[in-house]
Parts: sequence; C-alpha cells; structure tokens
Amino acid sequence: MIPLYAQDHDYSKYNVLAVDDIPINLLLVQKMLARYNFTLRTAANGQQALDAIAEQKPDLILLDLMMPVVDGFEVIRRLKENPETADINIVILSALNSNEDVVKGFSLGANDFIMKPIIMERLLTCVSTQLQLVEAKKK
Repeated sequence: MIPLYAQDHDYSKYNVLAVDDIPINLLLVQKMLARYNFTLRTAANGQQALDAIAEQKPDLILLDLMMPVVDGFEVIRRLKENPETADINIVILSALNSNEDVVKGFSLGANDFIMKPIIMERLLTCVSTQLQLVEAKKK
C-alpha cells in the first residue's frame, strides 16, 4: 500500500539509483517501485554506482552494503566527502543488520536503513518520505 500522502504525488521528476550485486534483488526493488513514475537506474556494485552518480546525480540512492569492488560503506563515505554529492539522500537496503552496521551506516551519512528481506510497504513508505525530503530541500 502506498502511503496516503504519496498516492497523488508526481514522482516523474526524480531519479533513483538502486545498487545491489544480486540481480534478483534489483529486480525485486524495480517491481516494488514500479507504481512510481521516477527514473530508476541500477548498478551492480559500488564502483558502478559511483560511475553512474558521476554521470547523472540521482535524487535518492537505495544502497546495499555487501558488494564486491567497492562496498556500500565506502560508497557512502566517498559521496558524503564530496561537496557535489554530499546532499544525496541514501537509504541502505541490507542483510547486515547488527547494531554496529546500522550505527556505522547512519554515522557515515545514510538517511534510512531497511533490513532485508525487504517489506514492500516499508520500502514504499521510505522512498516516498525520502523524495518528499528531497523536495523540501529544493524549496
């Protein structure tokens, strides 16, 4: 169920990047978010994500932590250190769910943390909330 405040909102102007090294997870996120009209791009690892962000800055990143090449923690660190990307909202989607992992993610600058397996209503609520925060920043 889409949150009531998000049902009539136009998301077509937003660009979202989903990052996960497991293709089925990316497909699942795409299916869960299909009802929104934003542009959804994907990356299979942290380096691909950083390259995609350099090419076109997203409004929101849905980021796995455990990935080859460059892990999610390092992606967050690099993005938050760069003034050009420091303001991008980041939602961690991860099976890593120890208190240490959650605290580390938030301390690096993540805006939210969703533990896998992903529950559709939680993801929909989180994405709509984060995009509303993006909109509020622009005002």
